[in-house]
Amino acid sequence: MAAFPLLAIVVVLFNALAFFAPGLIEAPLVDAILPSGAGFLVRYADALVGLGLVLLFLEIAKATRTSGAAVVDHALSMVVFVVCLVELLLVKEVASAAFALLTLMTMIDVIAGFTVTIAGARRDFGVER
Repeated sequence: MAAFPLLAIVVVLFNALAFFAPGLIEAPLVDAILPSGAGFLVRYADALVGLGLVLLFLEIAKATRTSGAAVVDHALSMVVFVVCLVELLLVKEVASAAFALLTLMTMIDVIAGFTVTIAGARRDFGVER
């Protein structure tokens, strides 16, 4: 499980909703009135973006470890990013701002993972700039 990209979970959930319950992805999950009187509407897509942010934090925390599993995790994260990018461009069911943000999160995961790994390797091997 250590080498599993967590953002894949939210991508699979988004795809499941987009393909098997097409109208649900934009349906309200929470519709409330705040004490200020303003409306507060959270759609399923918004909730998935929020979950993606939490998982992105965990992915960046995972990137700080150095092991063979970390290399596999980085490679799988790259696969998730490429799949998301291709889906965003070619699959109309997921073409939305929410999925674009999830794709951006997967890209940040890939870049952060490699950046943290390279910085850690420099420190471990004593490489100066």
